[in-house]
Amino acid sequence: MLTVGDLKVLVLLLGVAVIVAAIVAQILGTIRSTQTANSYEYNVSTKGLDAVKNIGDWFPTIGIVIAAAVVIGLVSWFGRT
Repeated sequence: MLTVGDLKVLVLLLGVAVIVAAIVAQILGTIRSTQTANSYEYNVSTKGLDAVKNIGDWFPTIGIVIAAAVVIGLVSWFGRT
């Protein structure tokens, strides 16, 4: 069973994941801007940016699941008292 302390860790990990994804996207964007269009390096950095975007698209869903876990935990906690 999850405790409130566990949920704090999950929220913190989500925040760290968002920051890391933003930094990686910034680095890949900088690398791509220094490459010749349609070169291998340009295409690889573009694929990397697409991958980071796809991961980033999941962050709101993960946040909603964490929020739902908090609400369910609170409801079950109040139900026991």
